[in-house]
Amino acid sequence: MSALLAPLHFAQAHGRLLLVLGLAAGIALPGLAGAMRPYLQELVAALLFIAALRIGPRQAVGAIRDLPATAGLVVLYQTVMPLSAVAVAFLAGVSGHPLATALVLMLSAASISGSPNLTLMTGHDPAPALRLLVLGTAALPLTVLPVLWALPALGGAGEVLAAATRLFAVIVAAGGAAFLIRATVLRAPTAQEVRALDGLSAIAMAVVVVGLMSAVGPAIRETPERFLGWLAVACLANFGLQLAAAAILRRTPLSASTVPFSIVAGNRNIALFLVALPQSVTDPVLLFIGCYQIPMYLTPLVMAGAYRRLAA
Repeated sequence: MSALLAPLHFAQAHGRLLLVLGLAAGIALPGLAGAMRPYLQELVAALLFIAALRIGPRQAVGAIRDLPATAGLVVLYQTVMPLSAVAVAFLAGVSGHPLATALVLMLSAASISGSPNLTLMTGHDPAPALRLLVLGTAALPLTVLPVLWALPALGGAGEVLAAATRLFAVIVAAGGAAFLIRATVLRAPTAQEVRALDGLSAIAMAVVVVGLMSAVGPAIRETPERFLGWLAVACLANFGLQLAAAAILRRTPLSASTVPFSIVAGNRNIALFLVALPQSVTDPVLLFIGCYQIPMYLTPLVMAGAYRRLAA
């Protein structure tokens, strides 16, 4: 058994490097990235299944006393923050600019499905990230409505609600299957089995990012200055939100979950809106969505040290 698990243990030990290699492959091999793009929904579902299998139902559900705090963060992240961005955009007179649209969409989205995996790679408990992912996705049809009302250019509510409902169904199916296996087959995984699951999640994330980078490779070759500009915005938004959330959360009663909640703050499932909004809205921000994957997948490599310094 140990020989069979050895490759996964190797992947677990080098998970951060695997994510970087996945990013590089997505940029360098646009043909492969384009071929994988139609299967992104299945790959993301598999990623969520592995995360739920590793965590288990007891940790994922958490204590009932944690529910109000998690719900409060969902409202803060997915409604208060994007509405604040809408207000700033209106005051600055740039509400119709693609940059404003991209940032409002990003802030409106729930956590990415890989947030528990990213949390694992920084060496922290992934369960709070999974709880925030599930609750945030379940609440998305409600939390996004005020944002759609405040910025009508984002499109109709019906398409977004339908997409959010489909995403929630995928999360329920993948998480339910994983929890069933944990309740019947893998009730008490050994330390070696947990390491193997961590390695499997690292491999899955490296594979998923190849498809998500399909728009970035051509942009680097054809309009490098435009790519660098959008990349700078994406990194500032992602890492800036993580640092701001960590600086605030560590001084609150939620300090024990500072890292997973901070990772969710900066890593949102903006790709959901590609299937929910009209092309007239999403086409101008496609490059941002691709660039946004870079800080997302570099989070364990870039932010692990920052989180250690904040804890100290």
